[in-house]
Amino acid sequence: MDLISLYYFSELAKDLHMTRTANRLFISQQTLSNHIQRLEDHYGTKLLHRKPALSLTTAGEFVLGFADVVNKEQVNLMDILSDIARQERGVLRFGASNLRLNMCLPAILPQFSARYPNVDIRITDAVTKQLEPLVLDNSLDFAVTLNGSDHPKLVSHHLMDDQVYLCVADSLLQSCYGEKAQDLKRQAVRGAAVKDFAKLPFCIFDNRMGRQINQCFEAANIVPRAYITSTYTQIGTTVCFQRLAACFLSQASLVSQQKEIPEDINIFPLYYKGQPLTQRLSLIRMKDRYLSHYSKFFLDQLFQYFSSVEQFHMEHGVSS
Repeated sequence: MDLISLYYFSELAKDLHMTRTANRLFISQQTLSNHIQRLEDHYGTKLLHRKPALSLTTAGEFVLGFADVVNKEQVNLMDILSDIARQERGVLRFGASNLRLNMCLPAILPQFSARYPNVDIRITDAVTKQLEPLVLDNSLDFAVTLNGSDHPKLVSHHLMDDQVYLCVADSLLQSCYGEKAQDLKRQAVRGAAVKDFAKLPFCIFDNRMGRQINQCFEAANIVPRAYITSTYTQIGTTVCFQRLAACFLSQASLVSQQKEIPEDINIFPLYYKGQPLTQRLSLIRMKDRYLSHYSKFFLDQLFQYFSSVEQFHMEHGVSS
């Protein structure tokens, strides 16, 4: 029995498919099978049911628990030894949604890579519900998620309360509200309610933020005029910036593309039941994961980035 066999076994347990796991690990199926057989010979018991489909035996479940502990401690040990030797090399695995990766990575990677050029950064693009399991099974070191986690094995760090904004072009407001458009703008600068903008065509998002916004419409007893519906925020941004429809964007999204925002796009903070509508962004990680020097530096850069985004005032984007 060796560490690599335990590692291959834990990876096979994720897929329960020999060919898929072998391809993912860039080894032959025979090599993977040999490592599993080696473990079964070492422990003197079958770890997998081969038919009708691959599945863990009861013994396999216990060995998997042991393998996960060993693999995690092996990673911790390598990071500790690297810190002791000041090698400043290793692997950092980070996950977030595509939108948030595109926001934060351009801001933090140049300085991180200049400080730690020998650290291999592995990025995973996934939504919140997929990220927590990846952190729990040690596929990721850190992840940015909505609302954090209350799992006992995880630590949640608050990053920011991401304000949601209503974005709409002057021309669209004028065509829908005429002479009332200016009064509506002056009022909405202090906080916009969807009931006041019911005549507008909207980009509707079929995602978590979209569900939050849908609550605003439902509370106002309004069925929005849907110009386009999508799970991708960027599509809504494009349509809005082309003055075709209004859309809803977060503070972090707007800050990351502030240079591309047309001057005639109004940006109003969205309110729900008299309070700003926000999304809580958090960073999650395993409690017992050792934080290497480069991991701490990466986290510091990430915290500083989101702090600066939260403090940025978007009201300047409202046209007069």
